[in-house]
Amino acid sequence: MKHFTWSFIVGAVCLAFAAWWGFDHGGINAAITALGITAILAVMEVSLSFDNAVVNASVLKTWDPFWQKLFLGVGIIVAVFGMRLLFPLVIVAQAADLGLMEVWNLALHDPKTYSMHLTNHHAEVAAFGGMFLLLVFLNFLLDDEKEMHWLGHIEQKLGSLGKVSSVSVLVALGTLMASMGLVAEAQKMVVLISGLWGIMIYVGVDMISSLLEKEEEGGSNVGDMVKRGGIGAFLYLEVLDASFSFDGVIGAFAITNDVVIIMLGLAIGAMFVRSLTVFLVKKGTLDEYVYLEHGAHYAIGILALIMLASMKFHISEIFTGLVGVAFIVASLWSSVRHKKLQLTAA
Repeated sequence: MKHFTWSFIVGAVCLAFAAWWGFDHGGINAAITALGITAILAVMEVSLSFDNAVVNASVLKTWDPFWQKLFLGVGIIVAVFGMRLLFPLVIVAQAADLGLMEVWNLALHDPKTYSMHLTNHHAEVAAFGGMFLLLVFLNFLLDDEKEMHWLGHIEQKLGSLGKVSSVSVLVALGTLMASMGLVAEAQKMVVLISGLWGIMIYVGVDMISSLLEKEEEGGSNVGDMVKRGGIGAFLYLEVLDASFSFDGVIGAFAITNDVVIIMLGLAIGAMFVRSLTVFLVKKGTLDEYVYLEHGAHYAIGILALIMLASMKFHISEIFTGLVGVAFIVASLWSSVRHKKLQLTAA
């Protein structure tokens, strides 16, 4: 449990602040309500982001303790204050042509109007996050160098398509163009631009990571250092976490309009996801359960499609979370079965 110590501490502080916030605005009943909603949001965030933790762990397992601690420390600040608080404020500020402090006052004193502005721009956010997550899934699926195949021959055949350069980007662009039919004519251009930004940022971060991780001739220590963690990989995980957070932030407004309670609840969830990531790395869980990473990536692929579909259809956050959990459970079961077969064969 030592990996979750700070998560419990942060959770306790956030719950205490939520209780004070509720009490200050409506007495004891409001304090109890605020505590309950904060807890619900925290659980929702963990359920939606469990697959995120598994994918993060698959990257983090090669990092040294310094970069792991940096991701847990600096990364959580970006995740909580950057994506759960600042990013929604920036969206509303751009939409309403207001300053950030004006939007913050709007969020505190007129949360219904604030959430309306944020919800009205859900399609652009969904297009950006959906494209980024789709590329995460496609680059895992369409990998001809992948040795383990959860779906057997079918997955192996799909992986062989990775021999074609940029096939994942081609599929992502085709999916983006197809999803344009889900939005009204007036939204198509802004949704297209948002989706293209999602693709560009994924490719850009991947390019930076590749450049930094390429070992220099002569065996420079820089190459070895970056392979244990680096700016490119750190940026990749931060953008990945941001893409996951979009769904949670938008969905949170279906539960409450109080931006402070939303930030506190999602902050607790984000902290536990970070701790879960480090736990998976330290315990070597991905090496023991060989298909767990597969299940997480398939869950990411489904989440990407759900985000794109949500531009037109309302999809329950409960359904989204259950789909991700279903893939994780299925991959765990397959991993246990694979391990038993190996022991039997031996």
